[in-house]
Amino acid sequence: MTREGALLIMVAIAVVLLGLMAWGWYRRTRRDAEPLTAVHDLPAGTSVIAAYDGLYVATTRHDEPLERIAAPGLGYRSRADITVAHAGLALDIPGQQRLVIPAERITAVALATVAIDRVVEKDGLVCVSWRTDPGTTVDTYLRARDASSAALADSIRPLIHDSRTGSAA
Repeated sequence: MTREGALLIMVAIAVVLLGLMAWGWYRRTRRDAEPLTAVHDLPAGTSVIAAYDGLYVATTRHDEPLERIAAPGLGYRSRADITVAHAGLALDIPGQQRLVIPAERITAVALATVAIDRVVEKDGLVCVSWRTDPGTTVDTYLRARDASSAALADSIRPLIHDSRTGSAA
């Protein structure tokens, strides 16, 4: 085999692999295209508990921190303004529509160290578990830049919905 022939085979293999990766991401975005929540703003008159400048890290399937949800606006890590209010948690990601997680859908808040491709110091991420519109539970990972992760988690914990009583914990 000539040198040029070997080069053409390598280029063809690279093109096929890149095409398969693009096809896989396309399929994942179609799978996750169902709306995670129909709410895009906090109700008028709701009181804000805290606001943070932070990072949106990822949204994954519940208890599967390496299985990214590729829904529109949630597929990539980004800077985010995090607003904690009595009605829920609002994420303002630049270039995306505001995502509001209503308080009645939040099921747990914990500190984490790993999510997808992000590893930080021990308990450096906040993991918010919540139910989507179709009823799937997902985990959203956040990181505060202007406060500790514990402070962010502590401000979200009062919103946790207790499914047994139907009220906030």
